[in-house]
Amino acid sequence: MDAPARKLVIACGALAREIAALRAANGWSTIDVACLPPELHNRPERIAGAVQAKIRELRAGYDAVFVAYGDCGTGGALDAVLAEEGAERIPGVHCYEFYAGPADFAALAEAEPGTFYLTDFLLRHFDRLVIEALGIDRHPQLQAQYFGNYRRLVYLAQAPAPDAEAAARKVAERLGLELVVRRTGYGGLASSLKSFAERPVTRAWPA
Repeated sequence: MDAPARKLVIACGALAREIAALRAANGWSTIDVACLPPELHNRPERIAGAVQAKIRELRAGYDAVFVAYGDCGTGGALDAVLAEEGAERIPGVHCYEFYAGPADFAALAEAEPGTFYLTDFLLRHFDRLVIEALGIDRHPQLQAQYFGNYRRLVYLAQAPAPDAEAAARKVAERLGLELVVRRTGYGGLASSLKSFAERPVTRAWPA
C-alpha cells in the first residue's frame, strides 16, 4: 500500500490554536503545521518573504503545502510567491474576512467603515500585540491618534472562552467603542483546510 501523502500547513501564528483544534477534531494525522510569528502583521511587507523562506526550508519532506494566510496587507506579493512555489492559500484579504465570510464581512465594513476587529487570538493577546506594540502603554496619548476614527469594535468569535465576551467589552470600553459580537466559528479557515486535507495530491513540486 502506498503511504499517505504528507501535507504541510504554513500558518500565521495567530491561527495556531484554531488550526490545532481543527486538525485534532478531524483526525488530519498526515498534516503537519509550521507557524510564523504573528508579529509579522506589524510589517506586512515581510510576510511574503518569510512564507517563501519557510516553504523552501521545509517542502522537501512534503507532497503539498498550504499557506494559512489571507493576503494580509502584502498587496499581492504573497500570491506571487505562492504561484512561484506551487502552493495555495486561504481565499480572502485577511482573517477577519475568512472567519466572517466575504458577504458578512463586506456588510460589516459597509455598515461602519470605522470598525476595529478582534478575533479570539487578538483578544487573548490584546495588551501585547496592540497596547504594547503600538506604544500606548508608554505614551497613552497615542490611543486617540490610533483609534480616534474608529466607532465600534466587532469581536469575531471562533471558539471563545467563557469570559471572552466580558474581556471584549473591557477592550471596547477602554477604546471608547461600541461593541458588536459575532460568533463566526472557524469559517473559511475550516473549509479551506478541509479541502486541502482531503484533496488527493496530483502534481509534483515545481523544479
